[in-house]
Amino acid sequence: MAVMDRVRTVSQAKPGSTGKKGAAGLGVLLALLATVVWSGSFVATRGMAETVPPVQAVFWRWIIALLAVAPFAARQAWQQRELIRRHFGFIALASLFGVALYNTLVHQAGLTTSASNMGMIMAASPVIMALYARLGGERLGARRSFGILLAALGVLLLVGDGSIGFDFGAGDLWMFAAALSFATYSALLRRKPAELGGLAFLITTFVLGALMLAPVYAVSVAVQGGFEVTTGTVGPLLYVGVFSSAVAFFAWNKAVSMIGAARAGVVYYLQPVCVAGLGFLLLGERTGPAQLLCMALILGGVGLGSARR
Repeated sequence: MAVMDRVRTVSQAKPGSTGKKGAAGLGVLLALLATVVWSGSFVATRGMAETVPPVQAVFWRWIIALLAVAPFAARQAWQQRELIRRHFGFIALASLFGVALYNTLVHQAGLTTSASNMGMIMAASPVIMALYARLGGERLGARRSFGILLAALGVLLLVGDGSIGFDFGAGDLWMFAAALSFATYSALLRRKPAELGGLAFLITTFVLGALMLAPVYAVSVAVQGGFEVTTGTVGPLLYVGVFSSAVAFFAWNKAVSMIGAARAGVVYYLQPVCVAGLGFLLLGERTGPAQLLCMALILGGVGLGSARR
């Protein structure tokens, strides 16, 4: 959790032109960190897909994340308990979309649709973030708008093997709901009260999200039974709980507060590139010229879309 201490130090620096540029750069790096870590969760999730029911995996993910962040966040949450009580409605809404719904919908979609369709549909999330930002009065500008469209095109071509068309099924609709949920959560982050600490907000959303998932988890255990505790189940759960949840969500939340959901969303387009890289390094999957061209489109779009002006 050293990254959390570093971010707190930088974000408390005195404002100025150089400070603003530094904060923007740090915001992009934090969004990239979250994206890379979330990309790694695909590999971890694959390792337990056949052994841990989706709802149970998501529930334990947040329990582990809660345990991981508690030593760093519990004190701040207690000190700001009045603020949490005052803004409880907002925090509960963020918990619903970002913690309880998003990952559950992704796991549900994975049962009935292909990984390619999931990646393609998830590419809609940054577009929705940009639309939310525009509706909220943020000016995107021609360069950033072009970057968003360029990155979106690269993602669609990459996950669609050179084609943008695909057929919709039940899993595709679940994934659309997941993309909308994540974009809504990211848009909500821009309205987080400035006086509410990032760690206090994080641990509270984890607690509320786990409580929301608890009844569904109980039904899953009653109907499907539990899962066997082995290294093949605990290892992936620790990764998605500690890194993909505690670390990545802290980094993403901070990035959105620094650079906005629209710009952070453009960085999120790098996820297919990161997944391809991890697939090559960890699984030996090959990347051909067509995929490299698509990745070039994504990288170019990210460069344009993440620019401040």
